[in-house]
Amino acid sequence: MRHGTKMAGIVAVMLVSTPAVSEDLKAYKLTIDGVSVDIDPGEDATVTLPNGKDARVRLERNAFATFSSSSFSFVHPSAVTVTKTNLPKGIDQHLMASAVGSMVIIQEYSDMNPVMLNRLMLQEITKESVRAGGKLTQKAGSRKLADGTVLKGLTATVKSRTDQVAYEVMSYGTADQGVVVITSLDDDNAAADRPMIDKFWQSLKLRMGE
Repeated sequence: MRHGTKMAGIVAVMLVSTPAVSEDLKAYKLTIDGVSVDIDPGEDATVTLPNGKDARVRLERNAFATFSSSSFSFVHPSAVTVTKTNLPKGIDQHLMASAVGSMVIIQEYSDMNPVMLNRLMLQEITKESVRAGGKLTQKAGSRKLADGTVLKGLTATVKSRTDQVAYEVMSYGTADQGVVVITSLDDDNAAADRPMIDKFWQSLKLRMGE
């Protein structure tokens, strides 16, 4: 019995001696003149510079950021990340998706003109919804960018019993390169996510042949 009591006392001492809370890790490291401090967006911190002077710093996130690739660029909300996936046959896929699933997909082709792929891409991105009973309607469409470049393709909707999703599949290409652009916007989330889609189209720039 005394042995058990002694072990309980040791465990109690260990628990008291262990720090209750560990320091939280920060998302960013800010470096000024060789001095670094860990910091999160919106936080203030004090940095002691090599000359001994304290500097008060603050890290803030801009509302928008520019994503650039070899053949295009666009502006997006800085809180929404753009991911890149390398696909076979010289294709890079870039995806921007909101928290509720609205999407922009850009497939970048480095060795072919993809303008004939619009209908295939639309079928691929809507096939699961159609198999589940959704009704697909589509028509020819186009998008004119700020610099006058025109992308051509299809606009479509898939309507089910509970929701409706709008799609655009547009493409542009030269002799041996190009892009296919796909956007997806659910009617239920249009109020929140349409500004993201609109900002994308307003800011999209293509650099074919550069």
